Amino acid sequence: MSVVPGKKNSIVLTEGPNRAAARSYLRGVGFTKEDLHKPIIGIANTWTEIGPCNFHLRQVAEAVKQGVREAGGTPMEFNTVTISDGITMGTEGMKASLISREVIADSIELVARGNSFDGLICIAGCDKNMPAAIMALARVNIPGLMLYGGSIAPGQLAQPDGTHKNITILNVFEAIGSHAAGKISDDDLEAVEAAACPGPGACGGQFTANTMAMAGEFLGISPIHLTGVLAMSPEKAHASREAGKLVMELARRGTKPSDIVTRKAIENAYAAVCASGGSTNAVLHLLAIASEFNIPFNIDEFNAINERTPHICDLSPGGKYVAKDYQEAGGSRLLAKILIDGGLINGDTPTVTGRTLAEEAKDAVETPGQPVIHKLEKPLKPTGGLVILHGNLAPEGCVIKVAGHERLFHQGPARVFESEDLCFAAVEEGKIKPNDICVIRYEGPKGGPGMREMLAVTAAIKGIPELSETVALLTDGRFSGATRGLMAGHVAPEAYLGGPIAAVHEGDLITFDIPNRELRLEVPADEIAKRLENFKAPESRYKRGVFAKYTKGVSSASKGAITS
Repeated sequence: MSVVPGKKNSIVLTEGPNRAAARSYLRGVGFTKEDLHKPIIGIANTWTEIGPCNFHLRQVAEAVKQGVREAGGTPMEFNTVTISDGITMGTEGMKASLISREVIADSIELVARGNSFDGLICIAGCDKNMPAAIMALARVNIPGLMLYGGSIAPGQLAQPDGTHKNITILNVFEAIGSHAAGKISDDDLEAVEAAACPGPGACGGQFTANTMAMAGEFLGISPIHLTGVLAMSPEKAHASREAGKLVMELARRGTKPSDIVTRKAIENAYAAVCASGGSTNAVLHLLAIASEFNIPFNIDEFNAINERTPHICDLSPGGKYVAKDYQEAGGSRLLAKILIDGGLINGDTPTVTGRTLAEEAKDAVETPGQPVIHKLEKPLKPTGGLVILHGNLAPEGCVIKVAGHERLFHQGPARVFESEDLCFAAVEEGKIKPNDICVIRYEGPKGGPGMREMLAVTAAIKGIPELSETVALLTDGRFSGATRGLMAGHVAPEAYLGGPIAAVHEGDLITFDIPNRELRLEVPADEIAKRLENFKAPESRYKRGVFAKYTKGVSSASKGAITS
């Protein structure tokens, strides 16, 4: 049989008399003779029934496969693991979250290489599986794209006056803090818990999932606008079929991920994150993605992008609106148009649709009077939502979100905790006082391992009015995209490696100096050095298995916490 356009890699697997055994196996699971002579498209699915983010991805995958078939290809679906950040938050299981990014990327790469796919579409629905999917696409570098499973709809919380208020999972975490402080009752907490997640889909604010979905659009590796369709929208099946057709076009053209994701694309993606008030995790993931694409990019380059990009999207957690509102306002096409027209991003970058980002932006449709995406001349803030700090506490850098709060300078005494759990207990027990700076260490890439997110702690603090605007926190771990307030994460070098954060003593004065981009321990340099002279890292609890492997191989957070 003559080879059809787009069938290249899989020839070695399915073509010729000597591949009869391979074809026999595949025919045994339902593929026909004709199916096997078409381009073979891998469908990497991150479906799980553990949590809403990925629960609906079987339906998404079926629609994607239909699109692939309609476009003349043969889809072959396989699954990989995923971890719910929100469910594991505040537990030992949260250590698995960032580690899963590497395992997911590795597993998709393995299956794609092992089966010689002609194309690859990765269906992802949560914080770590989206960057993992893009990292895998970079490694195998075959025609492909990342498709977001879509955001959850906002929850509806009944109000005393009979109306309903839009809420997200963030409201539950903050209600936990309010409940611990005696501000709300058991029934109040139950009402928020029951309402926040009305069905499948990823967390609704501009938390890490929606931040990375947007980043995928601006990288060009995800189909813009299709990506923003909500998980349970009636349009989801059509959008997913269109994505399936797109991957077949990429295969026929021979367009590879490395043709799309360039340095300019990385800059575009980060500008979108800054403009939208997105998650601090974007820094970690974009560094990792740049590394996988062999694009030189270091953590200090983010500040220049942030400085020239105004914060213009009024999105939770710092703002009022959620992903549904963003999409209905005009979505990423509208944001791209505003940023391109303002000369803030490069519109000539290619995308998986076959059009440039500027060409996609021309199709933007803005809903009249929409309050979500502001004009450049009326920004929420003149600069973006994320900054990189250095200073003697973070020589390699740390990340702080400035969207959603006004404090640019804070000085206070250190309250030192050797783990997230100990800090959370102190908050619940009322031991944290106004002006305190919570220092949570040994939660870094190696020390955690896995850089747990601190949403349980930060949300509990935000749920206590007298602490909400008066307490700061710093850690060598991470923050959830839902975190808001004065919080510095990814402090590097981490404590486990003897970074300066390991030298902080209870009561030491610490300064957050955002205008000067410094995180300072107000202790003389010679005293810090003296404290670290006899430093010895605590013994790791994990002697074997995936956590032990990760600890041995992971890089600093300042380099994306990568393992390859």
